[in-house]
Amino acid sequence: MKNLTFLLFIIAFFGNTIVFSQLDEARRITEKLCSDEFFGRGYVKSGDSLAAEFLKSEFEKRGLKPLQKSFFQCFNFEVNTFPGKMNVQVDGKTLIPAVDFMVDPSSGSSTKIWKQRPITAAEIFNAYENQKLYSSLKSNKEFNSVVIDVQNYKNDSLKKANALAYSLVELCDVMVITNEKFTFSVGREQYPNALLFVQGKAIDNMRQIETQIESVFKARHTARNVIAMLPAKKKTKETIVFSAHYDHLGGMGQNVYFPGGNDNASGTSMLLHLADYFKENPVPYNIVFMAFAGEEAGLVGSKYYTENPLFKLSDIKFLLNLDIMGSGEDGITVVNATLFPKQYEALVAINEQEKLLKQIKKRGPAANSDHYFFTEKGVPAFFIYTMGDNKHYHDVEDTYEALTFNEYLDITRLIAAFVKGL
Repeated sequence: MKNLTFLLFIIAFFGNTIVFSQLDEARRITEKLCSDEFFGRGYVKSGDSLAAEFLKSEFEKRGLKPLQKSFFQCFNFEVNTFPGKMNVQVDGKTLIPAVDFMVDPSSGSSTKIWKQRPITAAEIFNAYENQKLYSSLKSNKEFNSVVIDVQNYKNDSLKKANALAYSLVELCDVMVITNEKFTFSVGREQYPNALLFVQGKAIDNMRQIETQIESVFKARHTARNVIAMLPAKKKTKETIVFSAHYDHLGGMGQNVYFPGGNDNASGTSMLLHLADYFKENPVPYNIVFMAFAGEEAGLVGSKYYTENPLFKLSDIKFLLNLDIMGSGEDGITVVNATLFPKQYEALVAINEQEKLLKQIKKRGPAANSDHYFFTEKGVPAFFIYTMGDNKHYHDVEDTYEALTFNEYLDITRLIAAFVKGL
């Protein structure tokens, strides 16, 4: 980093040049990405593919260029999906997907009237009774499903009960009665039977259960990283990379999808916001914007990129990965801060001088977003995410409307000053 005096001069000179009206544009992009048009930017209704096309058009609008002939970098991976029926009835009551019940991301299909066997506490915690249970389910055709009530279990007992559910799904359909908050993720395999979680408050006697759940496993889903470049005015190899994943969890059936407002429509919109800024306020580096697919499936898109880079990874001066940018009332956290202390201290100095954010929290390395495989390849990188009032994560309530954008502009001021001081 250059000396602090010069850095703070840069802040004073450039700090007020961010166009605040661009916040409206950031909101527009975020709201669009959260819309039902993209259906959670996942693997149902071509959500991720439509989102990729949208981002390409936004990069083109801003005059950005592809690194090679195309803005897209294609790759394949396996994924479990729920494109069709998603119906659960208990005693004649139709349960609401993602509210009353949630399928496990790797759940198989189920179309049946259940002949369920309730699982006892002894069968969960007693090894002898546990083995008798397995033998009974394998040999007795009277039951085609089991129900495990875990509402009164906590900590290790809850873990053991849930572990039993995951093992029994190899034999039959499994329903877990819970009072835990629902979250969803992406399944990379498919169980032979259905596994679903039901809120205890949504059901009563459990005399009759009927399911119509359609699960489709895609052994070769094609996804696309969307990558664009803003070249430096003078030719150079030194490059700053901004990254964010645009994918989310997709949908659960035909009608329910996970909008992914904070995670990570907000970070994706910031890529475009920063493209607007640096186009008007150039720096002596190339700037590359990487919108990754497949992050929710296990950092698949960024891993693929680091194994198939479009320019030398050694040319990356610094990478800033942006995820969960929609609040910030309590400041930001910087992953990899302990790996790059000088750069972290520079961020803190900028923040203290400009009084932008409540705090910049230090965190060590973590494999929790798309910076990770770059760090593993020796690329200096931070993963930045906000802390604040919005606690929605991997649920249907992570909507555009739940975002405050309270510190969005301050974060971009911080990032702009940081990059200018590198």
